[in-house]
Amino acid sequence: MRKLIIFAFIGFLAQLIDGSLGMAYGVTSTTLLLTFGIAPAVASASVHLAEVVTTAASGASHIKFGNVDKQAVYKLIIPGSIGAFAGACFLSNLPGDLAKPFIAIFLLVLGLYVLLRFLFHHEAQQQSETIPLTRKKSIPLGLIAGFADATGGGGWGPIATPVLLSQKGTSARKVVGTVDTSEFAIAVSATLGFFISLGWEQVNWYWVAALMIGGIVAAPIAAWLVKKLPAYLLGVLVGGFIVLTNSRTLLTTWAVDTSAVPFVYGFILIGWALAVGYAVRRNRLKAEEAISL
Repeated sequence: MRKLIIFAFIGFLAQLIDGSLGMAYGVTSTTLLLTFGIAPAVASASVHLAEVVTTAASGASHIKFGNVDKQAVYKLIIPGSIGAFAGACFLSNLPGDLAKPFIAIFLLVLGLYVLLRFLFHHEAQQQSETIPLTRKKSIPLGLIAGFADATGGGGWGPIATPVLLSQKGTSARKVVGTVDTSEFAIAVSATLGFFISLGWEQVNWYWVAALMIGGIVAAPIAAWLVKKLPAYLLGVLVGGFIVLTNSRTLLTTWAVDTSAVPFVYGFILIGWALAVGYAVRRNRLKAEEAISL
């Protein structure tokens, strides 16, 4: 019973982060499940099965709060589903770990770009309520992000969110809501792929149910936060989280001096906190100047 409560908390925490920042449900929950000694493939299958329900709840919540560009969702779900299904079916035969650090470097650069853009160049009037996503962009993005999601235990949000946010004039609120809503189709496709390759008997349904319950509770809270947070602050939060998660990938993949790891994390967290503080202060001063005029 105690373990089920812990799993429910894991599901709540993972969905709160994912629903608020558009990424990290798979990474957060899979990492925490692995600490309990669960096999990687079983952990990934359990997480994706739980995501079928939690992403549905998250998508419904984001739609209710007006955080979704439905046209962008339609463009992403077909290539994303194909990529996720393929990645799940061939998980055991693919050297996905070899590509992780190179993808992490690319995303780390995108994360820095997103953070700096919203920190120094954000203007409220520049934000569009639609995401400028063409078919030529959505197909490779969906295929790659869906494939990475299934093979890496999480990748849809960490790849799709920064790529979409890197486009000028894109609303951070719309990107987070759209990525979270489209993830439902990716979770369904990945789960089907895992069932074909692993079978139903590998899944612990009590663990999955606990993850689902925690995620369902967190979904509307996260969607409400996205609706209420100012666009500039949401962009800085998302950008900083992208940098943090991909730095972790690089540190765990490449052999580094373990004694230096806490200092690297500390440097990133302090820099992130300073960026958030600067963004809040800068926009507060702008608001005061506008009122005085």
